[in-house]
Amino acid sequence: MQVSRRLGTTDTGCVAGRRGSGRDGVHAQVSSGTAELRPDRDRRQGWTLLLDGTPQSHVDLDDPAHLEFDYTRRIGHVVDLAAPPRRPLRALHLGGGAFTLARYVAATRPRSGQQVVERDGALVELVRRELPLDRTWRLRVRTGDARDVVGRLPRGGFDLVVLDVFAGARTPAHLASREFLDAVADVMAPAATYAANLTDGGTLAFSRAQVATLQAVFPHAFLVAEPAVLRGRRFGNLLLVGAREPLPVDAMAARVAGDRSSARLLHGAELDRFRGDARPVADAGASASPPPPQGTFGTC
Repeated sequence: MQVSRRLGTTDTGCVAGRRGSGRDGVHAQVSSGTAELRPDRDRRQGWTLLLDGTPQSHVDLDDPAHLEFDYTRRIGHVVDLAAPPRRPLRALHLGGGAFTLARYVAATRPRSGQQVVERDGALVELVRRELPLDRTWRLRVRTGDARDVVGRLPRGGFDLVVLDVFAGARTPAHLASREFLDAVADVMAPAATYAANLTDGGTLAFSRAQVATLQAVFPHAFLVAEPAVLRGRRFGNLLLVGAREPLPVDAMAARVAGDRSSARLLHGAELDRFRGDARPVADAGASASPPPPQGTFGTC
């Protein structure tokens, strides 16, 4: 889920259609609410997926390597740095949406073996029909709850795991605990990377606790977010990354600094200060991420 009023949105935060393009939007009822596919006014084959008015994904069928949303570009940097260029990855995507990041991996790392886990089967059918995947990609889509599916996957089977799951614009509580991360770590290869898209604001209590939880499982970590979000002045996306082996922090920082949207990378002592006295979250005390403030996505 993208929390943004940047590219692809009007001043009210609503994703705009392409004027005069002749393309119609698509509306459908899916298990998680009302899905809408809106044509991008600036890209001939660009589409934005919204669920109940919340922007979830953007894809360009002509250019699957194009990442419109800020947080997806940051995860794209993680993908780029996870292995030498074009080397195939075994990737697990928890949360499907319009399969934006799976498309990116397939386009930039041919022959990658990927699995996408999406709970909403009706949404999967809609995206497959309206935004078809390339049949040559080694991409399997599984319908089910992310945690349940992770528990059935083979140990050490993935080089990259991406968490981007939202229910009602919130990360579910059962995907925000130490036990969940332990299960994810089990399916990761020794040199694999984990990346999670979080949304938070205000005191950032949820994100601080997620940092503590991640650090309890992975010895190496960093966090990327816009300065206004880190200062609690705006509700937005935070990218949390962890691994068993050292991460390419300097290279990631350089990419973040060169991106079209402003962001900061925290690691080491800076990340510890951000975490503060937050403690790892267990299943018994886990809670969903906070809901976006009213009006975050404007009125369409």
